[in-house]
Amino acid sequence: MRETFRCDTYHAFEADSGGEVMSEEQKNNTLKQRTAWLSIISNSLLVILKLIVGIYTGAVSLISEAAHSAVDLLAAVIAFYAVKTAIEPPDDQHEYGHGKFENLSSAVEALLIVFAAVWIIYESVHKLSNLREPEYLEYGILIMIISIVINYIVSGRLMKVAKQTHSQALEADGLHLRADIWTSMGVLAGLVAIKLTGWLWLDPISAIVVAGIIFKAGYTMTVESAKELTDVSLPIEDEKIIEDIFNEHKAVINFHKLRTRRSGAYRLLDVHIILDKDMHLDKVHDICDQLEHKLKEALGMCDVVIHAEPSTHQEEKEFSRQLDQK
Repeated sequence: MRETFRCDTYHAFEADSGGEVMSEEQKNNTLKQRTAWLSIISNSLLVILKLIVGIYTGAVSLISEAAHSAVDLLAAVIAFYAVKTAIEPPDDQHEYGHGKFENLSSAVEALLIVFAAVWIIYESVHKLSNLREPEYLEYGILIMIISIVINYIVSGRLMKVAKQTHSQALEADGLHLRADIWTSMGVLAGLVAIKLTGWLWLDPISAIVVAGIIFKAGYTMTVESAKELTDVSLPIEDEKIIEDIFNEHKAVINFHKLRTRRSGAYRLLDVHIILDKDMHLDKVHDICDQLEHKLKEALGMCDVVIHAEPSTHQEEKEFSRQLDQK
């Protein structure tokens, strides 16, 4: 006996709740795409400003920051297309949907961050052997302040929408921009120090420190993305919620073989539940519907497969004993 139900936008629901869920999902998808566009626009602006000011002042740390923002822009474009692809309905070749495109986007972004860090270190070491006094540092200081403010606003928006829509691509983009805030503060501190002390070596050294922070962020994102792409189980907190839902249902005698994973914004799980062997099929269907709605309310977007099994005499006896104790 097998009951299959899915808590996502691609499958029909009962008439009393389907329209509302579909409308909510459509709003989330639109919101994700608009937020991804915001990241593209902000990063495009920062790349242009940092590159112009960096070349004009001759500050390698600013040019390095422009390169970093260019990587951010590329990552934002990838995130946008990943979000756009991930919301497409399942097809013959992607029967579980396209959620993994968000995970893949996060992995690509992480590798881009690592590449940017290595390039910055290379350029900074070269600059150490050819020190040149940057000019018009006040322009560089101003652009870094603008960069910090813009990234603070945009990253906050990205993280808020990522949490609301369970989008890993937007979360990765938001975390990336938050790391940029710290690197921008490092560059800003270096430029101010040069202005005050005249120590030219502070420019490439601050760029190397920035690269170290960027590399760490890229490495962390790479590890997290690899976990999602290799179908690591959902966090313990999520699995505890799932287990509680099955344990609290009065008709569920027991459950086992719970397996969980994530695909983009979707949580996927399958489980075997033990029900009364004399229960009619329509009753089994009703119970699975009840579990579906509880899981959807607790976890949001999810794809759930339930395999119902008849109880044995020993399981019924143990279940009755537990009910008596309650």
